[in-house]
Amino acid sequence: MRTTEEVVETLREALKGVGVVLPSLCVDPVTGAGDEPFALVELGRCNVRVAERLASVVRGERPPLGTYVTDARDGRIGEVRGHVGGVVQVRPVVGGREWDCPPESLEPAPPEEVLRAQVRRVNGARRMPC
Repeated sequence: MRTTEEVVETLREALKGVGVVLPSLCVDPVTGAGDEPFALVELGRCNVRVAERLASVVRGERPPLGTYVTDARDGRIGEVRGHVGGVVQVRPVVGGREWDCPPESLEPAPPEEVLRAQVRRVNGARRMPC
């Protein structure tokens, strides 16, 4: 039988594998100090985006909300914002209108491409109008 610490680490790795990080995930210190054979697991607090992504993962949505994807049909990069009627709603990283995409046409976006798109968005927002 595994210890509570081992279970917490397994949960942390499983969540990390689907893009969810719970910063306060740990063994509950109060029950961990008691005589019970198994301490409780403290899931802790998280922001709304992490909670939204966790709910998406639990619902089995693929890809989960908040992940960055590439539309294989045209190469656009965006963030998954919803799942409606069998299609995935994707918002461009650089801003603009969401588009619908069949889930089978989406691939994980390379982190370097997401970063490039984010930099383009920030640089575009800082330009002063003439």
